[in-house]
Amino acid sequence: MAQGRGWEGAVLKLMRAKDFTLTVTANEEVSEGYRRVRVTDGGLLAANPVHPTMWVRLWFRNAGKPHQRAYTLVDPDPEGGTFALEFALHEGAASEWARSARAGETIEATVQGTGFEMPVPAPTHVLAIGDPASLPAINSLTDALGSVPVTVWFEGGEPELPFRTDVRRVPRGELVDRVKRELPDLLASTPSPYVWIACDTQTTRTLSSYVRKDLGVAKDRLHALGYWRAS
Repeated sequence: MAQGRGWEGAVLKLMRAKDFTLTVTANEEVSEGYRRVRVTDGGLLAANPVHPTMWVRLWFRNAGKPHQRAYTLVDPDPEGGTFALEFALHEGAASEWARSARAGETIEATVQGTGFEMPVPAPTHVLAIGDPASLPAINSLTDALGSVPVTVWFEGGEPELPFRTDVRRVPRGELVDRVKRELPDLLASTPSPYVWIACDTQTTRTLSSYVRKDLGVAKDRLHALGYWRAS
């Protein structure tokens, strides 16, 4: 199945990645800039235990070349063999596919590298920072935390987005300053905080460096991953 996927596919195959074929069952418009595509899993959930923020690599064609992007599973149902994928729409092969995908169409998915470990001791307050690209992961994380308090700073996006917890809405370009104003007091008010950052690469680097160096948060109490690269 990795045939025709270029060097990325070859590397993933060497790393014993698992390939599956997903079949679209529905395509829903959540808002003008956000879509939810429901799929059957082709055996993926039976072969891979579900965990919070679980993700897959989807394979698209971009100008005739293989193109893969990672997406978080939304509401995975191992018994039914189904889940959804949510797309913050922009220009590019993935968004084009999400806009046009119809029931019965298939798309190839690879599972490799996904994982999650709850920090020890368990968080007494989770402080999450994200944007529309990381919203499915934020929702998955907050679902898994149960009654643990969560504060989310969320940059951009439309009012109709499917938030599953209260968020602090932040206009584009103001996220770093807002977090720097509000995060220190929240960190100081809880014994076992956990900071989770998933924005564009530059913002993630800036904030993770600030959290580690300026606020002194230990490495094992911080998750930081750039979800996309600003052009």
